[in-house]
Amino acid sequence: MRRKTSIARLFLYPVFFFVVSALCAGCATLSSPGTIPAYSIKGTVYYPLISLCESRGVELKYDTLINTVYLNKDSKRITLRAGDEIILVNDSAMHLDAPVDFHYGTVVVPRQFKEQVFDILFPLSVSAQRKTVKEKIKLKKIIIDPGHGGKDPGAIGKRGLREKDVNLDIAMRLNDLLRAEGVRTVLTRSSDRFIPLPTRVSITNKSDADLFVSLHANANRSRSLNGFEVYYVSPSVSDLKRAHDAARNVPLHLKNSVFARRSQDLESIVWDMIYASNRAESIDLAYSLCRGIGSAVDVSILGVKGARYQVLRGANIPAVLVEVGFVSNPGEERLLRSGAYRQRLAEGILEGLRRYSQDMSLVEVSER
Repeated sequence: MRRKTSIARLFLYPVFFFVVSALCAGCATLSSPGTIPAYSIKGTVYYPLISLCESRGVELKYDTLINTVYLNKDSKRITLRAGDEIILVNDSAMHLDAPVDFHYGTVVVPRQFKEQVFDILFPLSVSAQRKTVKEKIKLKKIIIDPGHGGKDPGAIGKRGLREKDVNLDIAMRLNDLLRAEGVRTVLTRSSDRFIPLPTRVSITNKSDADLFVSLHANANRSRSLNGFEVYYVSPSVSDLKRAHDAARNVPLHLKNSVFARRSQDLESIVWDMIYASNRAESIDLAYSLCRGIGSAVDVSILGVKGARYQVLRGANIPAVLVEVGFVSNPGEERLLRSGAYRQRLAEGILEGLRRYSQDMSLVEVSER
């Protein structure tokens, strides 16, 4: 989550910022959906294992001599050990992206374990799922960019489905969902109009928004290709060049900051740091959107990729471009014609935004 004051603090205290980011373990507590507490440890979201087990009726045994935990329910078994990234799931090894850890004397597990192992082996009952209350999105303002429009139809499916229509419909549905959550939104277009790419970038950079999400539908010569993917600005794009351009053309509006004299070099340094931070946040957002869609829609997740799209290169806030599916694939073209399917896609994107905002809230609290 972006705030102007955080940029000023980044400029005024660069040494402190980098030292703390690199060296401190940073740990904070925040409630997660459903009553299970969540912790941010070194930038990774963790959950207390005992709370997870109690919520699902899973038997937990802990061998203190070898720091090993054994979970068991309905003949399903998990073995894990504090400090290890390797766990055993029904006697098959699995590698986690973060180790099992201790937090205030309690065994905690990374979110990957919860979502990809625990929730699958020991799912919530239907009644428990209905009782789960989701936290509201902790974002103030989001730019929604329906790709193409007007004289630019975008990709066109074999049966005539136009990308520009799919993009706008999902954007309007997402807009309604976000506004219902109290999030302010800006649509780069709300009708079938052609909006030039530089204009979309200008709208974004004048908006004072937290995030930019551009919605598109894909196409490929191979009609068998299908799936959902998210793009962030490519690492090959020069942040330093963008920073120099921004320093010449865009005021920083840093609060509580005092420049002895106006210096393009100093402003370029600040912009370079902002762009580097934006790319990292964009990648986090992209992964959150993939997880959100994966939980809402039965679709192949093609993953997160870098690209040089103009709307991403020009944005001075975290920005992603979402490809909701392939109109060139007969099956996905048929699905994308469905209003019900488009609604599920909008809800999946909403869920991804919710997960991203919760993760960012954990990180912000841990850095205070």
